[in-house]
Amino acid sequence: MGTIVIILLIFVAILAVIGWRSVRIVPQAMADVVERFGGYHRTLSSGFNIVVPFVDHVRERIDMRVQVVSFPPQAAITHDNLSVNVDTAVYIRVTDPYNATYKVASFIQAVEQLASATLRNVIGGMELEQTLTSRDEINRELSVVLDEATAEWGIEVSRVELKSVEPPESVQEAMEKQMRADRDKRAEILTAEGQKQSAILRAEGEQSAAVLSAQGAADAEKVRAKAEAEAMTVRARGEADAITMVAKALKSGDFSREVLAYQYVQKLPEIARGDSNKVWIVPSEMGKALEGIGEVFERVRDVAGEASAESAGAGDDADGSAARQRLKD
Repeated sequence: MGTIVIILLIFVAILAVIGWRSVRIVPQAMADVVERFGGYHRTLSSGFNIVVPFVDHVRERIDMRVQVVSFPPQAAITHDNLSVNVDTAVYIRVTDPYNATYKVASFIQAVEQLASATLRNVIGGMELEQTLTSRDEINRELSVVLDEATAEWGIEVSRVELKSVEPPESVQEAMEKQMRADRDKRAEILTAEGQKQSAILRAEGEQSAAVLSAQGAADAEKVRAKAEAEAMTVRARGEADAITMVAKALKSGDFSREVLAYQYVQKLPEIARGDSNKVWIVPSEMGKALEGIGEVFERVRDVAGEASAESAGAGDDADGSAARQRLKD
């Protein structure tokens, strides 16, 4: 009885082991490559799978997610014979687990070596300045070349990124000096342009001020000349009217000794006003002339008083005639 129990326990244990070895659970985004008697049998997808124990063997589990292959900086020679260190990251994804397992020993190492060789070829066709400024172009070219080369391995290269491109220290120092010189040059150019614009604006302002000042002076001179011309015209008209009145008086004979004396006294200051007149002689008749002028003023005052006493109905012409008659008397 005890022997039968032991045999049953052994049989159950064997069944448990067989069942445990027959069940294969594959995680999500993973794939198992199964071999049977040393040859490829099938690929297990994610989930619950059944295999034949002791017959089927899982050769390798493949990660189907995108993987980042980052390798140490690689030295490359540019077209102008300068050495640069390039740090690159390659993003790959396994599309065919069978090819990735059987057509390449280690696809990670293979991608790394292929990326290094391709990178040297691409950098070797460019000059240093182009290498530093054409990262997108280098990334696209590397991605195309690597994707074509790894397609038969069941690998898809989705992206290639240049993390850094480091030229030699001497080149870096030269580039820094060049950049500093360019910045100084641009600063000097901007300063010169600013000074030029300032000088132009200052000259334009001075020119405008001079033009406005000249226009103001010209306008003032025109106004002054116009005023002087009007004044001369008024004086000339006054003198002409005086001459006309004198001429009329001479023609009509309506003048007296007192009137001539008064005119003579008025002209004496004009005779003495000239710079060349150093000495001038007063006639002996000056006293008589002054006496005549005084008599004239007394008569004019008397005539004015009498004219204001007359009635308001008398006309202006009659008053003028009476006054002139009294002056004659």
